[in-house]
Amino acid sequence: MVKRVTPATQRIYWLSGFTARSLAVFALSAPLLTIAQTDNPKFREVLSAIVHVHAQVPVTARTAHVLGTEREGSGVVIDANGLILTIGYLILEASRAEVTLATGKKVAVDILAYDYNTGFGLIRAAESIDVRPMKLGSSGGLENSARVLVSGYGGVEAVRPAIVVSRRVFAGYWEYLLDDAIFTSPPYPNFGGAALIGAEGELLGIGSLAVSNALPGDAPVPGNMFVPIDHLKPILHDLLTAGRSSKPTHPWLGVYTEEVRGHLIVTRVAPEGPAAQAGIESGDVIVAIAGQEINSMAKFYRALWARGTAGIEVPLTVLRGAKLLSITVRSADRYKWLRLNPV
Repeated sequence: MVKRVTPATQRIYWLSGFTARSLAVFALSAPLLTIAQTDNPKFREVLSAIVHVHAQVPVTARTAHVLGTEREGSGVVIDANGLILTIGYLILEASRAEVTLATGKKVAVDILAYDYNTGFGLIRAAESIDVRPMKLGSSGGLENSARVLVSGYGGVEAVRPAIVVSRRVFAGYWEYLLDDAIFTSPPYPNFGGAALIGAEGELLGIGSLAVSNALPGDAPVPGNMFVPIDHLKPILHDLLTAGRSSKPTHPWLGVYTEEVRGHLIVTRVAPEGPAAQAGIESGDVIVAIAGQEINSMAKFYRALWARGTAGIEVPLTVLRGAKLLSITVRSADRYKWLRLNPV
């Protein structure tokens, strides 16, 4: 089970879910803790790039009822002009935001971009800040058992050692798919926008979620999911110039689903979204898309996106009670459904 968590409940993940298997992972990562506790000036300079992010979102925002109207997490300064990378849901549909620097100074920021495909968000300090940016690393070679550091805002005291326990596909219930997500353990409590840091002080990923199965199996190990930094590089120019990627827009249906023993169940639909308008209901089971059998989120998204771009018609077969129904949904561009750049 995967769940987004508000800041008030994030620490629950740190205090629960430990098994003998997860404690073994913690023991393996423990030697890195000495790095985080040193007074090495260079290490402290690396950490100074991590800022606290606070965003305010109107109550009329599409995501307000799920993600809240006051959102907090971390971000990482990644260039000399105050560009800050964070996890997108912190700033999605925000009307204003500010960051707190390592010095404690609060600085207003401009909201630049949100990328739904990766989950990244970009903001920029509205005034000059004297912060050395964290260099971007390469996440492509990050393998299982790699030792890393995880840190949200808070300096050395906020740093925790971790182990990469899995690199695999992650499918999110909100029509989201990453082919090579980074999973780490032990769990880091303040994961939203946290930095995944490599041995040279380089940024390898941005924290997104707490998960119960970072290392899957009969005795799953809890941890966190990070978005790999390599996903930023091909789209950074587009995000800075247009606020979104120039890649063709995936068709979006506005269905939120859950996998249950090989069945894909609709848990809810986005209000006024394509699925809702077509008559898809909570509790429906998605059986097929254009005749292709569906038994997982990942298979569903790949089949959907393979049909074309936003605006195409998507024929679905759904099971409602004891009846099989054929429902055609006209997909949409989710950016047009979101209420971005509110006044």
